[in-house]
Amino acid sequence: MQEYDVIVLGTGIKECVLSGLMSLSGKKVLHIDKNSYHGGESTSISPLEELYRRFKVPGPPKSIRRGKEWNVDLVPKFFLATGQLVQILVHTEVTRYLDFKVVEGSYVFKAGKVHKVPASEEDAQSSDLMGMFDKRRFKKLLHFVLNFDIRNPRTHQDVDPEKTTSRELFTRFDLGQDVIEFTGHAIALHSDESYLDRPCLETINRIRLYCESLSRHHLSPYLYPLYGLGELPQGFAR
Repeated sequence: MQEYDVIVLGTGIKECVLSGLMSLSGKKVLHIDKNSYHGGESTSISPLEELYRRFKVPGPPKSIRRGKEWNVDLVPKFFLATGQLVQILVHTEVTRYLDFKVVEGSYVFKAGKVHKVPASEEDAQSSDLMGMFDKRRFKKLLHFVLNFDIRNPRTHQDVDPEKTTSRELFTRFDLGQDVIEFTGHAIALHSDESYLDRPCLETINRIRLYCESLSRHHLSPYLYPLYGLGELPQGFAR
């Protein structure tokens, strides 16, 4: 009878990441799933006919052909090019089993138009989301964030990252309300307004992560597995 150091039940993304990391550290891992596919509740369903069967609805329409070319994510997500997940993928060498696509851009909808989210000096200069003075202020904020080093007080410019709130940080750079909104939600990716009254270190790190991810591929900070998010747990399982 074989013995294992670890038994992992299920092939959701969390289980597959843990399985991959423990296997990489020398553990003997038994990884099992009651389903016939990887991914659990975050799988990608293909072909398209399987999606309709899963939710017990008739279809797909005859006008939609080549069902095998569809990969439908049950929990659709992108991930940042320099984020922790990408670091784990590289560390575990799962990238050998995956192909990625750079998402073409990050945009916001305002006043009936779609605008590219500026997260670099070039974007800020060409964006019509901001007036001339807002562009200068936003540029100064980006310079501050990209030069900020928590270990070097000289880069803090009298900002206490543990006490100064995000609201106070934006006020310091005299940002307008529109600039604050897309900086907080489209760049720092906060989901609500509560971040404004929390210490600004979190927001600084989020803006920096977005900008660093953007500089990696230039078009967009986001990556996506070419054949759907279901490829991620499959990669770790391999």
